[in-house]
Amino acid sequence: MDAAQCSHLLPPLGDLVRSWIKEDVPSFDYGGAVVGETDQTASLFAKSKGVLAGVPFFTAVFTELACTVEWHVKEGQLIDPAEADGGKVKAATVSGKARNILMGERIALNVLCRSSGIATKTRTLVDIKTANAWEGDVAGTRKTTPGFRLVEKHAMLVGGADMHRVDLSSMVMLKDNHIWSHGSITNAVKQARKLCGFALKIEVECGSLEEAQEAIAAGANIVMLDNFEPPAFKEAAQTIKKASPSVIVEGSGGITEASIANYMSPDVDILSTSSIHQGVPHMDFSLKVAH
Repeated sequence: MDAAQCSHLLPPLGDLVRSWIKEDVPSFDYGGAVVGETDQTASLFAKSKGVLAGVPFFTAVFTELACTVEWHVKEGQLIDPAEADGGKVKAATVSGKARNILMGERIALNVLCRSSGIATKTRTLVDIKTANAWEGDVAGTRKTTPGFRLVEKHAMLVGGADMHRVDLSSMVMLKDNHIWSHGSITNAVKQARKLCGFALKIEVECGSLEEAQEAIAAGANIVMLDNFEPPAFKEAAQTIKKASPSVIVEGSGGITEASIANYMSPDVDILSTSSIHQGVPHMDFSLKVAH
């Protein structure tokens, strides 16, 4: 998806950004008294290379504080300050009351730095997919930060990856604990189908080819081959696709930038990894008031 289209998928952000502001300003903004209510402009500078993401959230923070944001770089664009004069790129201009600009500064920067870090890491893995002419999809996981999931999932989209399921209501995923709690893969899949009906896909985490075959026989739409070594993974995927071409085959577990190419195969539809959104370096931005 074009990064410019991602913002149209988002819900109204007012409640979310108000919660961020309330967390940061629970009572008095003492520093704000120093700068007062004068009209000011501030420049947003990108100081490290990466993919810009988080634009709707950055803008929403300042909109809530009665400021305006003019963007000079598009979301999803690769920024390289090394190619710019002074080693930094002016990405946006923020205008408003001085106190409000500084009240929103750290909140907006934190969101933008993390979003852009995720989008940058994601783009790296998607570029590996392209270089290997693999037609499947790189996907994130649900191992997101509580309260910050919407931001992180949005950044995955901007970077070019599939978000995987957004929440527990998006798809039925039966993992090992579900299976152990219910007794067997077959019983768990059949029970899930009774509850979710025809509208939701059912995915089953499988630790062996035999488990995947049982899940498919029970009616699973997707099998996740978890923690396989690349040769065994590709062999299992080929066996599954030969017998059940319509079943979606996903690989997961320990897949990183260094190893993802080893899992790519014509028989594989999805490779999911939390490495695109956990422990990623943040992109460096700063906001400087004109003086």
